[in-house]
Amino acid sequence: MEELGSALPMSGAPYTYILNVSSKSFALIGATLLLLDYIATSMISAATAASYLVGEVKLPIPELGFAVLVLAVLTLISLLGVRESARIALFILTFHMGSMMVLVVSSLLHLGTTGSQQLRDNWNSRSPSSPSSIWQQVFYGICLGMLGLTGFECALNNFYLIFRRIEALEGTPSYIGRIKEGHYPLVLRNLHLPAIALNGTIMVLVLANVPLETVLGGANVLSVLAQTTAGRWLRIWIVIDATVVLCGGVLTGILSACELLEQLAFHRILPEFFCLKLPITESPYVSVFSFVAFCGMLYASAGASLSMVSQMFSLVWLTVMSLFPLALLLLKLDRGRIARTPNTHVLIVFSSIVISILVFAGNIALNPATAGYFLVYFLSITTIFKATQNRIHLLRWVYWLSKVKLIDLMLSLKSQPICILVKTSEVFNQLVKMISYVRNSEETSCIKIVHFNDCERGIIPVLEAHAKILREDFPEFLIDLVCYHATFNPPGVMALSNRLNIPTPLMFMSCPGARFPFSIADFGTRIISL
Repeated sequence: MEELGSALPMSGAPYTYILNVSSKSFALIGATLLLLDYIATSMISAATAASYLVGEVKLPIPELGFAVLVLAVLTLISLLGVRESARIALFILTFHMGSMMVLVVSSLLHLGTTGSQQLRDNWNSRSPSSPSSIWQQVFYGICLGMLGLTGFECALNNFYLIFRRIEALEGTPSYIGRIKEGHYPLVLRNLHLPAIALNGTIMVLVLANVPLETVLGGANVLSVLAQTTAGRWLRIWIVIDATVVLCGGVLTGILSACELLEQLAFHRILPEFFCLKLPITESPYVSVFSFVAFCGMLYASAGASLSMVSQMFSLVWLTVMSLFPLALLLLKLDRGRIARTPNTHVLIVFSSIVISILVFAGNIALNPATAGYFLVYFLSITTIFKATQNRIHLLRWVYWLSKVKLIDLMLSLKSQPICILVKTSEVFNQLVKMISYVRNSEETSCIKIVHFNDCERGIIPVLEAHAKILREDFPEFLIDLVCYHATFNPPGVMALSNRLNIPTPLMFMSCPGARFPFSIADFGTRIISL
C-alpha cells in the first residue's frame, strides 16, 4: 500500500490504482468489489448496532426494523450534507479507545481474582484429536484472523472507526489524496499497531473470562465480557460505545460509496445524474438513494440473514485486498518510471498474492455456500457497470430490438471529446498505443491531441505529420491537434480543462519519469501508457 500510495496519491483505491495501471474493464472489477464492501459495511454495522440494543433494551419494533431505522436515520443525516469532521472523529476515537482500555483493565483484574481455570476449560473443550486436526485448525484460524484487519481498504477520513467490531478497523487508501504528503506510512503504522495489540489482547481476555459456549452462541461478546468482569454498568457503557462506533460504520459506507459512484460518473461509467446534488446541502442525493436501494436489495436477496451477508463480506474484503498487490505488480511492469518510495521487492508482492488466494480458499472451505452469494452479487453489479459504460452498444441493441431511432443520442454520446496530452518527444508508436487505449476503453469519436508550448511558435511539424498519419490509421476518430500556449503544470492543465470543457479525469497522459517535478494527483489526469 505504501508504494502504491507514494506513486499514485489518489483517492478511490484500489479502483483508481487499477485504472491508472491497467484497463478500464479491469478497474470496474475493483469498483464492483468496493461497492459491495461499502454495502456490507453499512448493512452489517446497522444490523449489529440493532443487535446490541435489542440485547439490552426492549424495543417496540423487531431487530430487523430497528436496523432499517438506523440506516434510514443515517441516510437522512448524509442528505443533510454531513461531511468528515476531524473533531468528531477525534472525540469518537478517544471515547472508543478509552472504553476498550477500561474493558481490558477490568478483565485483567477479574482474571487476577478468579484465576485461569476458565481459560484452561475453554482450551480443553476444543482440543484437536490429531496432528492433522491441529494444522487444519491453525490454517482456518489464520484465514479467519486475516479478517481482523477489515476496513484498511476503506476511508482514512473515518479514522475514528478504528475498531468497528472487536476485530474490525477502518482507514486508508480510499482517501489517501487528502493525507498530508509524507504522512501515509505513519498512518498505516498507527492503524496496524493498535489493531494487532488490542485485537489479540481482547481475544485472550474473552477466552479467559467467558465460557466458549457463550462465545460460539452468537452473543454480543464484548458486552458479555463487560458484564462478567465488572457488572452491568460497564456492559451499558460498552453497548453505548459499540452503537456509536457502528453507526459511524454505517455513515462510513454511505459517504464512501457516494464518492465512488461520483467517480464512476466522472469517468462515464455511470450516467451523469449520479453527480446531481441538493441545492442547499450539496449532498449527492442520487448516489445516496441508489446506495440505500442497493443495500435493501442485497439484504432482501440474502433472506435478511446477517450471518450470510457477513460471510459474503469476508470474501469481498479478501478479494479487495488482493487487488492491491496486483495493482502494484502492474505498476512495476507497465508504469515503472513513476517516482515512488519505497520499492517493494517482487517476491513480497507475489507472496502477498499467494497468501490472499490461500486465505480466500480457506474461507470458502469453511462455508462453500458463501461463494455462490459472492459470485451472484459480484456478477450482477459488474454487469450493471458494463452496461452503463457501454451505453452506445446497449442503445444499438435497443434500436435493433425496438426499431426506435436513437441515432441522435448515440452521436451525442460519441461526440463527447477525450484529451490526450503529448510532449514534443512523443514517438509515433506511443501515440498509436494511446489512441488504441481510447478506442478500447472510451466511447467517443472525438480526440484532441494537445501539446503545451511555452513559446509563441505554432504546432511543431513532427506532430502535424504524426496527426495526419493517425487520421488515416484511425478514420473512425475525429482527431484534432491543438497547440496550447501555457506551461505544462497543474494550473495549466486545469485551465485547459475549463477551456475545452473536458474534465481532467478524461485527459490522458503518458507515464512521467522519476524527475517529474509534480505529483500525479495534482493533475487529476489518467496515465494510460508507459
